[in-house]
Amino acid sequence: MGKVCVGIDVGGTTVKLGIFEVNGQLMEKWEIPTRIEDGAKYILPDIAESVKEKLADLKIELGDVVGAGMGIPGPVLADGMVTQCVNLGWKEKNAQNELSELLGVPVKSGNDANVAALGEMWQGGGKGFHDIVMVTLGTGVGGGVIIDEKIVPGRHGLGGEIGHIHVRDEETEACNCGGVGCLEQIASATGIAREARRKMAADNTPSVLREQGDQVTAKDVLDAAKAGDALADEVVETAARYLGLVLSQVALTVDPEAFVIGGGVSKAGEFLTDKIDKYYQKYTVISKDKGIIALAKLGNDAGIYGAARMVLS
Repeated sequence: MGKVCVGIDVGGTTVKLGIFEVNGQLMEKWEIPTRIEDGAKYILPDIAESVKEKLADLKIELGDVVGAGMGIPGPVLADGMVTQCVNLGWKEKNAQNELSELLGVPVKSGNDANVAALGEMWQGGGKGFHDIVMVTLGTGVGGGVIIDEKIVPGRHGLGGEIGHIHVRDEETEACNCGGVGCLEQIASATGIAREARRKMAADNTPSVLREQGDQVTAKDVLDAAKAGDALADEVVETAARYLGLVLSQVALTVDPEAFVIGGGVSKAGEFLTDKIDKYYQKYTVISKDKGIIALAKLGNDAGIYGAARMVLS
């Protein structure tokens, strides 16, 4: 058996884990529950115990483990300190040092969105590139910046938080972050559904979405737009326009080789990315040579891939 590394993606309900060969080949993946009771004191011991059991099952010696990487759903400072992680209840906790002691191997950690971006660069939609920006369109809009194959978390852990770039002055409702007019309010799955409800309330344009009413989802909107529904297409165009605008701003700041679009909304495929690219091109006329827009490929496994990759750099 050659050298291996461990990838850990800590979520609010489950922890995803994977054992990888150092060339990126996934050997085994599994999940355990995230036990957040009693101040979430069980999470790290549970992870350590589960990893040790899996290594024993696979007959892998601890000495053959290069290290473990861990994605955490909140800001992580360069030294591994988690100042606050609302979903887990962690505050002022150096989770990577604690897990390293429990496991007996080196551990690195990072924000889960940044770690997922590293995974996509390593073995997913950004494979072959060294500089990418990952954009995750899910319940919210997350992001991760990878430059020279390394995560750029920023001095305050805000690197890649593109979902909270302000884009709409006329917005009146507040975002979950406390701001008003964030990209996330328009281009996330939640935002797309909200835009559709607003559109239906604003005029009487015929639309199949009216059958869903207030229960309309982003998938409903994207499916209807693909089928030629005018109201739904207008909603998708709005989301794509603001996404294209933000990608152009990011391109003119860090100039990545690729933007990798992931998350549930990205399942709309090239129908969505073509629309985003139309506006991205419009807002970056300064140069034809710029980062391409690509679709993510690893899905929910991006986090464990990226976590494993962290310990190889």
